[in-house]
Amino acid sequence: MKKISLLLVLIVLAFLKNVCATELPEIHGFAEGAFAPKFGSDKTKHENFNMAEARVQLKSEYYFDDDTVLTDWQTYISVKFDFLLDGYMERSFVTDIRELNVSFMPFDFMDIKVGRQVLTWGTGDYLFLNDLFPKDYISFFIGRDDEYLKKPNDALRVMLFPDWFNLDLVFIPFFRENDVPEGKRISFFDAFEGGITGLNTRREILTRSNNPENFMYAGRIYRNFSSYETALYYYRGFDPSPRSYYSERDLMLYYERLDAYGGSVRGPVLSGIGNIEVSYYYSPEDSHGDIRERQNSRMKYLAGYEKDLGNDLRIGFQYYLEQTLDYDEYHRALRSLDYRWDEFRHVITNRVTKLFANQTIRASVFTFFSPSDMDVYVRPSLSWDATDAWTLTIGANLLWGRDSWTEFGGVQKNKNIYVRLRYSF
Repeated sequence: MKKISLLLVLIVLAFLKNVCATELPEIHGFAEGAFAPKFGSDKTKHENFNMAEARVQLKSEYYFDDDTVLTDWQTYISVKFDFLLDGYMERSFVTDIRELNVSFMPFDFMDIKVGRQVLTWGTGDYLFLNDLFPKDYISFFIGRDDEYLKKPNDALRVMLFPDWFNLDLVFIPFFRENDVPEGKRISFFDAFEGGITGLNTRREILTRSNNPENFMYAGRIYRNFSSYETALYYYRGFDPSPRSYYSERDLMLYYERLDAYGGSVRGPVLSGIGNIEVSYYYSPEDSHGDIRERQNSRMKYLAGYEKDLGNDLRIGFQYYLEQTLDYDEYHRALRSLDYRWDEFRHVITNRVTKLFANQTIRASVFTFFSPSDMDVYVRPSLSWDATDAWTLTIGANLLWGRDSWTEFGGVQKNKNIYVRLRYSF
């Protein structure tokens, strides 16, 4: 890490020297206003809306073109900053560094990226099996752009391209958790309270320290066979969502250790594109499944299919299955008043997208439905590119559930519609 830090310092110094001697790089981005009125009362910070914000994003890239090793290595710097005035949080001003990284190619078979970056892989559409990098589900539920579903990491990524396969290696020194409903903006099911709660929740979440023993690692080996993309995945770190009890007496959850192994295939099927993905989540802290406070090991399966039907109409379907392993041991360890999760959870998704008016209007509906949990989440949206610069987006987040403790039933009081107006430059 000391060598990497020294390299970053040298690159930044070279960047400042070059910028002072040459023209500044081009800056692009957008300015956006967004508002989302909400339906229902759920004891959150504001009862009538869950988004009211103004955002400016600035991004740029700088490529070195001097007579140094930085040019020989095709080195460039990527930056992306968001400046957010959040009316929901009483006009709080937030600066979000979404990208700040350096990329270079020291060898013909190797790319390296170090710094803040968004990491992602896998084949699912809104369903993540082997992608255990952090997500922002609060942004997802209130209607922000899909870009904000995936949170950035501070990471070192090494991409190798030997003759027979490609290899991604990721080292993450600082744990970043999923942003999940916490009561201020999004109400949720709280097992400690026995129902859906908002600001009245007393739940605490124990964060992970940045000790070397908590460093995380991920890897992907991938290769194309004819027209089919295949990949194997590995992850060693922590569950990014707090699912296990650290202390029931203190109403405290935490992020337990997690190892994940998986694979995927994606390619042409029946005049469309099909994908299959599987992942095994191993819980080292509950390897036999008999500790009621810990999340059991699990298997996750995904099959998907999408097809272009012509006339700018596209459809997609997915079937997702989650299996709790060692279920008998889990069931025996429960107490009489504990909530009991099913051994199998089924989810079916459907996406329909249609373009109109020379592809300037985009209508889309994405639906999650779980026949095992009996809950549903519908995400309709309509966007209009009025000009090359101006885009208006209208959408909704509509959730229902038979029970309050299921994934979508637990957030069903957060139904909203949203409007976003964006000017891109």
